[in-house]
Amino acid sequence: MRVFEPIIELSKGLGEVLRSFLFEKTVTYQYPEVKREVRPRFRGRHVLNRYDNGLEKCIGCSLCAAACPADAIFVESSENTDEKRFSPGERYASTYEINMLRCIYCGFCEDACPTEAITLGDNYELSFTDRKQAIYTKDMLLLPVKAENMLTPQKVEPKVFTRSVPQMEDPRD
Repeated sequence: MRVFEPIIELSKGLGEVLRSFLFEKTVTYQYPEVKREVRPRFRGRHVLNRYDNGLEKCIGCSLCAAACPADAIFVESSENTDEKRFSPGERYASTYEINMLRCIYCGFCEDACPTEAITLGDNYELSFTDRKQAIYTKDMLLLPVKAENMLTPQKVEPKVFTRSVPQMEDPRD
């Protein structure tokens, strides 16, 4: 009986393939024209967010880089001034790079960020022809602004921004 056992298992597998081929409807997406809907918890390409006034949420604290197990994130911070303000805090990320070849899309950077500056979006269309294209810079990651007058750096009045994270209106949020 042990001699026929692999043949029986093979015929069961082939029967299952034949059944699905003949009796089940094939699901095919015509990819570039029809894009597949992603799940709500899907983790795709990274995005650097902005506040409503156009300032960047990233304060250059490098907690995302410290939390990254693949060491894919590099953050270099600089000081903000009232003449050249990029973020509401004392510092901003002057250099922000993510090496997408090293990234494992775990979401630890998103969890570590105190200002919710970095999020993993729903874009799954990533392709590179060389290694340099796989390093996403701050300009590639930042969300676009709504109006031209909201671009960073902005000139602001002195002592307007005293906190890195804005005060919450409803602390129960």
